[in-house]
Amino acid sequence: MPDFTVNAPVKPNAQPAPAISVIVLNYNGAPWLERCLGSLRAQTIFDQLEVIVADNNSPDGSATLAAELMRDWPNGRVIQHEANLGYCEGNNRAAAHARGRYLFFLNNDTWLEPDCLEVLLSTAGRMNAQAGTPLMLNYDEDTVQSAGGAGFDLFGFMSLERPHDSPKEVFVAGGCSYLVLRDWFERLGGFDAVFYMYADEYDLSWRIWLAGGRIVSAPAARLHHRGAANETSRGHGQKLIQQTSDDKRFLSNRNTLLTILKNSQHVLLVLAGLQVLALALEAFLTLLLVRRWSFLRRAYFEALRDCWRLRAHVRAARTSIRRLRRRSDWQMLRFLRWRLNRWDELRRFARYGLPKVNQT
Repeated sequence: MPDFTVNAPVKPNAQPAPAISVIVLNYNGAPWLERCLGSLRAQTIFDQLEVIVADNNSPDGSATLAAELMRDWPNGRVIQHEANLGYCEGNNRAAAHARGRYLFFLNNDTWLEPDCLEVLLSTAGRMNAQAGTPLMLNYDEDTVQSAGGAGFDLFGFMSLERPHDSPKEVFVAGGCSYLVLRDWFERLGGFDAVFYMYADEYDLSWRIWLAGGRIVSAPAARLHHRGAANETSRGHGQKLIQQTSDDKRFLSNRNTLLTILKNSQHVLLVLAGLQVLALALEAFLTLLLVRRWSFLRRAYFEALRDCWRLRAHVRAARTSIRRLRRRSDWQMLRFLRWRLNRWDELRRFARYGLPKVNQT
């Protein structure tokens, strides 16, 4: 049975390093872990994997469930964090235990088709990429949920990639299934722990490109993801709705703006100003729809105020990125897209309806 480990350093191992360390960050994932881990066990390259379930102090017993599900696995273990560290710090701490050449950060509400990791690994190697992403499909069907991020729009919001059949470069790898070389992840400082969660994949991907790296999508590598749009109020039905919350919008708005402030060199800093204007207009329209001042204050005003509060963090990050930079803003303009991010959101509203807004 896998051992529970609390923040222990990785120990030297005489065995060859695995090709991929799969890190499944878990918080109250009991409904999803069996299918997720079962799909990892069924991978065609299972013997080349290391599987780490990093539990963020779940109260639902899912850490014990994960240990039981991996009881007979020679390459699986559970790491128990002392608190809910969020996506970024939870994954960073788990990555410190990993031995694989690649890290694969995987959400617990996913399942992989049997050759997913074999195809993803092969595609990344063949295209000399430092990071990659599979095609993300909806949880119970084969409709496309995401093919990664194509770039950024005029307001600095991530522009989504259109579905495609052949491997190609993308600007952003999907956050629920992010493959990256371990040495690059370590050299770039991992996920920004200040983010906690949301927009973390946008920030890390931008840094990979700035440092001279490359990110590719592998559409033949297929992964199914539950995602917010597949969740009902009970969490398991077939009715598709969207949900958000005060805190989710706060983190998403704040972190997207922080990503621009950290990674833009000079000319692309104009995106930060345009994004603030876009958020101001969006806040006004949101107030008309939600009609709750506390949501507006938390999701928009506090997001902007927190960016100002974190100005020292931004300055430190810019200094660190300056040392790693191999591509200028002029070179990064290749990722500017005319397709607006909010247009894709409007399309989701048309399909699923306006999101349900929860206060927490």
